[in-house]
Amino acid sequence: MRHFTFAPPLRLSGRKFKGLRGYAGKPFHPPLTDVPITAYLFAAAFDVLSIALHSGHPVVARQLYVAGTWTLLGGAAVSLLAALTGWADWHRSSEPGTQARRTVNAHAITMITVTVIVLVDLALRLLPYDDRASAPAVLVVLSAIAALVVSAGATIGGSLVYDYGFNVETAGDHPVWHKSETDVFPGQST
Repeated sequence: MRHFTFAPPLRLSGRKFKGLRGYAGKPFHPPLTDVPITAYLFAAAFDVLSIALHSGHPVVARQLYVAGTWTLLGGAAVSLLAALTGWADWHRSSEPGTQARRTVNAHAITMITVTVIVLVDLALRLLPYDDRASAPAVLVVLSAIAALVVSAGATIGGSLVYDYGFNVETAGDHPVWHKSETDVFPGQST
C-alpha cells in the first residue's frame, strides 16, 4: 500500500478561484499569517538575547539587535498581505450577527493591535537610528508584548479554523477517506 501522496494537495487546477480569499481548499490568509507570527516571536527572542548578552558578548548582542529589527520589518511587510487576505475572508465569508463574525472581529482587532505595537517598535528602532550596542529595554518590552499578543491573536484565528471550520472546504463522505490506491484530485468525486 502506498504511504504518500503529493500531487492532489499541491494541485490548483480543479479548485474554484475565490479572488483574494484564494482557492477552494487552499486559502491565502492562513499560510501568510505564519510569517509575521514567527517573525514577531523570533524578534522578541533576538531582543531578549541581545540584552542578556550585552555585557559579555557585545558584538553578538549588536548582531541580535539588528537581526531582530530586520525580522520585525519582514514580518510587518508580510502582515500587510495577511491583513488584506484576512479582510477578504471577513468581507465575503462571515455573516454579521454570528459568533463566527464576532470571533473574526476579535482576531482582527488583536492583530491590528499587534501591528500598531510592531510599527511603534520599528519607528523607535529606525527613526533615531544609531549604533546601539544591544536592544534597549523599551524595545525588548515592546517585542515581548508583540509576541504575546500575536500568540493570542493566532489562537483566536486558529479557533476559527479548528473549532468553527471557517473557510474550510468540508469533504463529508469523500473518497479520500476510503481505502484505495488511486488518488482523488481537486474537482474529482471518484
